[in-house]
Amino acid sequence: MHIKNKVIPMIEAKQKEESLTGVEKMEEEEEIIENSDDQNISSLPGVGAATVEKLEAAGMADMMSIAVASPGQLAELVGMTESTSRKVIQAARLRLNMGFESGDEVLKKRSKVKKITTGNAGFDALVGGGFETGAITEIFSEFGGGKTQMGHILAVNVQKLAGEKEPVAVYIDTENTFRPERLMQLAEGAGIDPKKALKNVKVGRAYNSDHQMLLAEKIGDLIRDQKLNVKLVIVDSLTAHFRAEFIGRGTLAERQQKLNKHMHTLLKLADKHNLCVYVTNQVMSKPDQFFGDPTVAIGGHIVGHASTFRIYMRKGKKGSRVAKLVDSPSLAEGECAFMITQGGLQDI
Repeated sequence: MHIKNKVIPMIEAKQKEESLTGVEKMEEEEEIIENSDDQNISSLPGVGAATVEKLEAAGMADMMSIAVASPGQLAELVGMTESTSRKVIQAARLRLNMGFESGDEVLKKRSKVKKITTGNAGFDALVGGGFETGAITEIFSEFGGGKTQMGHILAVNVQKLAGEKEPVAVYIDTENTFRPERLMQLAEGAGIDPKKALKNVKVGRAYNSDHQMLLAEKIGDLIRDQKLNVKLVIVDSLTAHFRAEFIGRGTLAERQQKLNKHMHTLLKLADKHNLCVYVTNQVMSKPDQFFGDPTVAIGGHIVGHASTFRIYMRKGKKGSRVAKLVDSPSLAEGECAFMITQGGLQDI
């Protein structure tokens, strides 16, 4: 009995020591991962060549896409257990050192933001010097308001960004509105070679909402695999297919869920690659509004919250257009009027 009383505490002490050693080892491994600069996903623990192929095929070819994934999503994509998925995700988060940063660090990152000019001083002043990269700008209006014209203008003017290597625009066309002839007119007005301007615009025709979402997801492949310097993504129009496919109140929740996922894909592209996302949106009239303009954008709060800048465009007098800045994180509301001409936007 005396020997037993001595042995048991010794075993417990040894187990405690081994347990502490395990924790220390884990902390040491986490410190090694966190201090590593290797951004290759193959360097993550538990990620071999076969897993890398599966991840890349699923569009998760970088640390950030793995760090923001859920364990269940990662397990389903590559066929690993959820516990292993958690370790891989945790390692990716440690590698990226995801957490809080000071305001001056955010300001330093903001210095990389580019402004794509509209070619019109009044409109540029309204949006703080031009359409921002790293953000989503939404313009909504009734038909003929000038949304598509603005998309063509931006597709040309993005190619004038200073210090950029062959800036490229991606145009996701959902309503068969892209016109290369119009792009060539605008390029001539902007002093850019029309053939070169056309070459630097990649057009994808979306035939339904799923195709539209797929094209948005494939933009990352253009940047990664084809090494294109994509600086502008145009979706014209954002809500046309969703509006046509989901009819009635019974489908509203499903439509908004898909639209929310699509908007977050676009926002992730904007933030990750410092590119400008420009989306056009359709409108409807509120029948219960008796005073003021009854025009409201489609997509509700989902689109409204996901868009960084919101602009309402309407027809003015004698063929003019009026743009009103409805929402911005840093700019005051305002309006400007202009004419859309063969060469672009012109002051009245």
